[in-house]
Amino acid sequence: MPTCGEFLVKILEAYGVDTIFGIPGVHTVELYRGLPQTRIRHVTPRHEQGAGFMADGYARASGKPGVCFIITGPGMTNIATAMGQAYADSIPMLVISSVNDRTHLGMAQGRLHELPSQRNLIAGVSAFSHTVLDPKQLPEVLARAFAVFSGSRPRPVHIELPLDVITARMTGKAKAWPLPSRPAAEPQLIAAAAKLLKSAKTPLIIAGGGAADAAPGIQKLAETLDAPVFTTINGKGILPPGHKLALAGNLGMDAAQAELEASDVVLAIGTEFGETEMYPAARPVEVAGKLIRIDIDPLQLVNQLPADIAITADSALAVAALNDAVGSTVQSRKGAERAAATRKKITSKLWPACKTHGRLLEVISKALPDVVIAGDQTEPVYASNQTYEAPKPRSYFNSSTGYGTLGYGLPAAIGAKLGQPDRPSVCLIGDGGLQFSLPELASAVEAQVPLAVVIWNNTGYGEIKAYMMERQIPEIGVDIYTPDFVTIASGLGCKAVRPANIAALHKELVQSAKRKVPTVIEIRAGDSLARELAK
Repeated sequence: MPTCGEFLVKILEAYGVDTIFGIPGVHTVELYRGLPQTRIRHVTPRHEQGAGFMADGYARASGKPGVCFIITGPGMTNIATAMGQAYADSIPMLVISSVNDRTHLGMAQGRLHELPSQRNLIAGVSAFSHTVLDPKQLPEVLARAFAVFSGSRPRPVHIELPLDVITARMTGKAKAWPLPSRPAAEPQLIAAAAKLLKSAKTPLIIAGGGAADAAPGIQKLAETLDAPVFTTINGKGILPPGHKLALAGNLGMDAAQAELEASDVVLAIGTEFGETEMYPAARPVEVAGKLIRIDIDPLQLVNQLPADIAITADSALAVAALNDAVGSTVQSRKGAERAAATRKKITSKLWPACKTHGRLLEVISKALPDVVIAGDQTEPVYASNQTYEAPKPRSYFNSSTGYGTLGYGLPAAIGAKLGQPDRPSVCLIGDGGLQFSLPELASAVEAQVPLAVVIWNNTGYGEIKAYMMERQIPEIGVDIYTPDFVTIASGLGCKAVRPANIAALHKELVQSAKRKVPTVIEIRAGDSLARELAK
């Protein structure tokens, strides 16, 4: 009879899991016993936070839950930050950990990795946390986790297995349970929303990360209604690059707010109107006309902005129903003209870095078509958030949204490449953020993950320094020592370069997709390449 640990990996395989991120420890080795009997690949990060960020990037790029095996105690405290980022951005992540024997739980006897309660620790960054006290419960608890991922607002789930449960013997067949369907919209609400949209003179659509899987339907609906479309950072790619109805910038900008005020009907799909979208200055979002909100989470529909019509549903199902109700007759409302005018106003107010990093993203996109870009909290990301047009959904994401963690970009880009192996992957990161997760380059070399790591090196925490300067705060702790990234990356087994011009940058980006290890590309603020990008 298989152990519970062996049974577990078979069930995961039945749910379609193909990759697990984890660092084996004495408390989790029994979870690994059955892995060779599956087709699941194991990737070893250098820190549990890296494991969580890899799972996050994997999930965002692939649309499937990222899965981690994490040890008791320090493993869980290490991954909590990554779970916080995934929780804030509604990313499906399954964290499976060990915990001390059932007879030792809560006894405070000084056991290895002992915490008073791992579940209490993780409760705030997970949809739920469950301790499997009886091995027979495992299939049902796993089914609950995948039900969260497939049928409700996706967020991390934590399942912990006591050491004596992991080694307990199991009977029966390891199989996936049938999962619930995604919620469809109430027909009466769809009819009411369609009536409002059809009668609108200046409709506007706002699409967030929760609308990623509804992209074709949103494009069709926008073109039928002739409505401009604003996409959040996680919603980038819902409209294809260059689409005449696409807006730029963020909802905190004057021109975007003016468009909101001029719209008599606003349709918001899969977005929470988060303040982290509004760089450099957040402001309350105000909708002057009627507001229709679609979200899979009913609590989100009564958060911040009350809706005139609130529809709890899967975005793709709701948008499909709206398209059927609205029909296919195109109604001219000067949507393209409105979008062009708003884009022009927003572009005219952008700060100089947006031009520099807009050019950088153009070079990346030209060298690596269909690229997936995972970014950190860094100047190129904040700037690119305003203007970049992703090739498709699930192609551009970063940690400037939601929880806002440094060190995210590199492991997330590794996970993205593993989740979408046929697409090129780029990490966009600063010198400060990279020092949080630099050892993960070794993980990528070991796993033979080709990706480009583009470093914007301004020798410090540049964004925080600027923030302190604006407020006349002494600039303490922001001018940090910056190591030689090219030498370190080379020592870790990567290809590492400092291109002198755009042509050399383009060449290295193209080659990065052909190698079996990461290509680290350092751009120093103020050097010849940075000056050429700024022209």
